[in-house]
Amino acid sequence: MLAHVRRFIARPPRVPCMQWRRPPDAGSLAAGGMRLAIAGILGFGIAKLNASITINAAAALAVTYLPALLSRDWGIRLSPSLTLWVTTAVLLHAVGMVGPYSEVWWYDHVTHTLSAMLVAAVGYATARAVDKYSDSVFLPPRFMFVYILTFTLAFGVLWEVLEFFARLSAEFFGIEAVLVQYGLHDTIVDLMFDTVGAAIVALFGTETLSDLVDTLHERLEEARPERR
Repeated sequence: MLAHVRRFIARPPRVPCMQWRRPPDAGSLAAGGMRLAIAGILGFGIAKLNASITINAAAALAVTYLPALLSRDWGIRLSPSLTLWVTTAVLLHAVGMVGPYSEVWWYDHVTHTLSAMLVAAVGYATARAVDKYSDSVFLPPRFMFVYILTFTLAFGVLWEVLEFFARLSAEFFGIEAVLVQYGLHDTIVDLMFDTVGAAIVALFGTETLSDLVDTLHERLEEARPERR
């Protein structure tokens, strides 16, 4: 009995300790709240049998999971601020389909600027990562500024073409258009605000995207074929 007590004192029983998870930060909570809002808009579109709201909200909801998918499957880490940026842009687009696009004159300008900033960010980060990866590629700052504007405007033109054909298809089949396009003047104004968004990133956003550039560069280095 005494020997058993001595062994108990020398080696006390292990008590499982509770592992506390870190509470989510404010950015994650905000992104989660926005995701719930988009899900609510999706439910509203389904309840109203509105294909335009439903499809756009479903696409927006899918985009909110893109940062987590990139991190899990590709090891591409997006900063909390960039994740919040993506979620805000798609939320505003989904909200716009409910009414603000047609009822608030400036709403479309805001969403186009935010979306253009995202496109510019992707274009800059990709080009900068390739610049760091390849010794045969050199992109000076002045060229990078022009590249960001050109890349964003090219994507903007493609989007306007999609809106145009979406409207023509809707008119042909007698259904509601999934994407809204109001004419040539609307297209020109949209491209103007696409330029504004691209210029904001080119002038002020490159430092914010440095972590994303480093992550993309790391993935390229990992995929680099071994030299024999």
